[in-house]
Amino acid sequence: MIALGGVTLDLNDPLVLAGLGGVAVVLLILLLLVMTVRAAGRSARAVEPLGQLARRVQALSDGQERLAGGLHHVSEAQAASQSAMIQLMEQRLAEVQERMAENLHGSARRTARSLGELQERLQVIDKAQANITRLSGDVLSLQDILSNKQTRGAFGEIQLNDIVSKALPSDSYTLQATLSNGRRADCLIHLPNPPGPIVVDAKFPLEGYEALRRAEGPEQTARASQAFRLSVRKHIRDISDRYLIEGETADGALMFLPSEAIYAELHANFPELVREGFTARVWIVSPTTCMATLNTMRAILKDARMRAQAGAIRKELHALSGDVERLSIRVGNLDRHFGMAAKDIEEIRISADKAGKRARRLDNFDFEELAEEPLALAEGDGRGANRE
Repeated sequence: MIALGGVTLDLNDPLVLAGLGGVAVVLLILLLLVMTVRAAGRSARAVEPLGQLARRVQALSDGQERLAGGLHHVSEAQAASQSAMIQLMEQRLAEVQERMAENLHGSARRTARSLGELQERLQVIDKAQANITRLSGDVLSLQDILSNKQTRGAFGEIQLNDIVSKALPSDSYTLQATLSNGRRADCLIHLPNPPGPIVVDAKFPLEGYEALRRAEGPEQTARASQAFRLSVRKHIRDISDRYLIEGETADGALMFLPSEAIYAELHANFPELVREGFTARVWIVSPTTCMATLNTMRAILKDARMRAQAGAIRKELHALSGDVERLSIRVGNLDRHFGMAAKDIEEIRISADKAGKRARRLDNFDFEELAEEPLALAEGDGRGANRE
């Protein structure tokens, strides 16, 4: 028997034994739990350095993986950069090759064009050389012509004929005209009175001029000047005596010098000869001044012809005025006819509108409205019939 407090336990009782056995088991379990917890604490404290080492190893492994990934990215970037660099270099190389090809092609084209232009210029030079050779022959021929008095006179006449034919109408002059005194003028221009027909005669004092050009000393210059002066004075006198006929020609004549150089020399160094020509009523002209003089004569001829045709012009203007008046009357009549036609067209349009309305009503069987309108329609048709 065991007494605990106020309770007495019988050790022979199975229930007591069972209870004590259960308490003993519970105590044993609690003891085992305490021992297990302590062992676990000691194990945890012993394993903690290993966990840290494992975490560090894991961190090193992660870093190594990241480093491998970075190295892989760097390798890929480097490979891409190298590929891009290679492509860029290939592109630049292709561009350089293309530019070099274009430059070579352009240089070849420019060279070919330059050679072509050079060939064309050589051809032009050859033609110019041929022209110079031909011109040299022409100059020699001209010298041959001018060295003879007869051919020289013919040369002056031909030049005069060319100028006159370009400046005046063909019916206003006569070449190689014979006057009443039997003299033949190179050209006779038919100007109205006054001044009347005027003679143009070609003279070419070339020998005296060439002697003057060739003179080297004062003595030769004086002799050449005197010869030139006598030659020109003789030409002035011949024209005055032969071609100034009272009542037949004008009281003046023109002496045509076919050389501008001789004309300039005459006015520059021999003004007294020009004054003698004015006194003798012989006016000296060169090709340029002759053209200007002929243009003035053409204006005189045009004015004379206008005066001659003034009566006919007035008659034509009167007839034109009558035609304009008749035209005005006919335009007025035509305008009235157009007005009447417009009025008729308007009335025809009104009748057509009415007929259209009537046809539509018939088509719609509107017989009641048709019965109301016959009178008005008949009145309208009657007015049209009366007007017609």
